[in-house]
Amino acid sequence: MMDLKDCYTKFGGDYDEVLGRLQRERIVEKFVYKFLDDKSFELLETSIKNEDYGEALRAVHTIKGICQNLSFTKLYEISNLMTKTLKENDYQKAVDMMPQLTDDYYKIIHTVQEYKQSKEG
Repeated sequence: MMDLKDCYTKFGGDYDEVLGRLQRERIVEKFVYKFLDDKSFELLETSIKNEDYGEALRAVHTIKGICQNLSFTKLYEISNLMTKTLKENDYQKAVDMMPQLTDDYYKIIHTVQEYKQSKEG
């Protein structure tokens, strides 16, 4: 059975760092589950599609913050890069980053769903 540390390894996160910050695995797990319901990624996708780059910046900045708090290292790195890119008004470069950000995002979502299902038996 997969544990939470395995999850982090699978999607490119830093479990030891987040555990050091939040202290208890139960708390880490609670916030990781909350990530499944966060709407920032949907907002980012819609904003990029609609070329609303101000709203896209707000959404990706939120994703970046969540990833930093939860030590989702891989998704943090690309969302941080996209935040900088949007702040520099380099919209095409930001659009070009979406496939990588999307892959990293869904890797977390699917891994966490798999973990949650295995725990619920």
